[in-house]
Amino acid sequence: MNSSVEYNFLKSALTLENPFLSTAGFMDWLDEKKANVNHKITPIKFSEMSNWVFNEQTGNLEHDSGKFFSIEGIKVKTNWGKVSQWSQPIINQPEIGFLGIITKNIDGVLYFLMQAKIEPGNINAVQLSPTLQATKSNYTQVHKGTPPNYLAYFLDDREDVTVLLDQLQSEQGARFFKKRNRNIIIEVTSEIEVKEDFCWLTLGQIKQLLTLDNVINMDTRTVISGIPFGDLEQLAELGKIKQTKHEKALLVSELDTKNGLNSMERIISWITKHKAFAELEVDKIPLSSISDWKKDEEKIYHEALKYFSVIAVRAEIGNREVHSWTQPLVKSAQEGIIAFLVKEINGVLHFLVQAKLESGNFDIIELAPTVQCLTGNYRKGESEYEVPYLDYVLDTASKNATVRYSAFQSEEGGRFFEEQNKNMIIEVGDDFDIIVPEKYIWMTLNQIKTFIKFNNYLNIQSRSLLSAVKFV
Repeated sequence: MNSSVEYNFLKSALTLENPFLSTAGFMDWLDEKKANVNHKITPIKFSEMSNWVFNEQTGNLEHDSGKFFSIEGIKVKTNWGKVSQWSQPIINQPEIGFLGIITKNIDGVLYFLMQAKIEPGNINAVQLSPTLQATKSNYTQVHKGTPPNYLAYFLDDREDVTVLLDQLQSEQGARFFKKRNRNIIIEVTSEIEVKEDFCWLTLGQIKQLLTLDNVINMDTRTVISGIPFGDLEQLAELGKIKQTKHEKALLVSELDTKNGLNSMERIISWITKHKAFAELEVDKIPLSSISDWKKDEEKIYHEALKYFSVIAVRAEIGNREVHSWTQPLVKSAQEGIIAFLVKEINGVLHFLVQAKLESGNFDIIELAPTVQCLTGNYRKGESEYEVPYLDYVLDTASKNATVRYSAFQSEEGGRFFEEQNKNMIIEVGDDFDIIVPEKYIWMTLNQIKTFIKFNNYLNIQSRSLLSAVKFV
């Protein structure tokens, strides 16, 4: 039997049967966790927050420990797009956090140890998170609470632990200033206790749950998006797989290394060209001096009521390391749309990838979905710019396009208040032109996965959406 890491990941992705917890049983388990935990999230005035203050000199919203994160101002100048300069609030959280999943091979199948976790901004209270989800301030116990469960498996050099995936990946470039987290998956060979609020699931089950709205949290999505599955030689060893035609096409796109429309060298050159052309000058400025934004007792908001606002909440969650606290959250103006257009080229499904500049990007340009409109920018009159290919997303019927995936997925509930975006994968017809604008390029899933291995290439919206690609 093939025991390679990629093979074990792929076998888990193709496994829906779970003797520990069926997918239907999981939903009952999740509802039970939600019912059993006391939780209350209350919007409050800024003046009612404890341990958070507006700096008298800068107006920045800061924690009195100097840790966690702050809300600051930035001024942006760029030659990318129609708007050449603006100022805005942004989350500054310079520390690198852990997003970690423990796996264990049980009877030849790799199982993922997942956690039912409530975040203050979650749209439906409980969502499925990684085994470990902790900022540096959390796991160094700045909050004076208990250490996160299973932390030692990720910090200590242990004989029973093998690292399967370890990457630094970016957060939302329009909301965070150069924020990154460590995405890590480990395999544990020793016996491990399954604590309260944790369960074993196969990767196939997690991907099946991604067809539902707001069940799998953003941190889980970004971690599993980077999982490699090997090449086409794996298929011969797996035998017959019960799949739809589209699921098979996705798996071939994931494993095929030879039939991409564009070579890896051409794609690298395309990215390099855009990074060399793009100018992005970001200066930190006092939050009190940003233009076009206002502040009252309860929120910081854009004068046109667009984009997002910053609010304050009191969180009371019974099963957290700290049971009650106050904090700022970013509240979206409306829901958004995140979509990949896909097309069969050279017999292999290709994804239409966009080069996108955002103010908080670590390396100027990141690879984004075909359409990425956060906070209602796609609505008529709400945007300063036209969004290419948006018509395919909003009117698939008249465009000879087929919706292959559609679900609402939440943004990270520790920083964002009840924000969800429609995630979609749409297959276009033969009449869709293979020639695309200069800021777009066709890539197979295998090529995209190659770039995920390296830091700061794929943005979090593309990783989030790619995590939903399932093969059974």
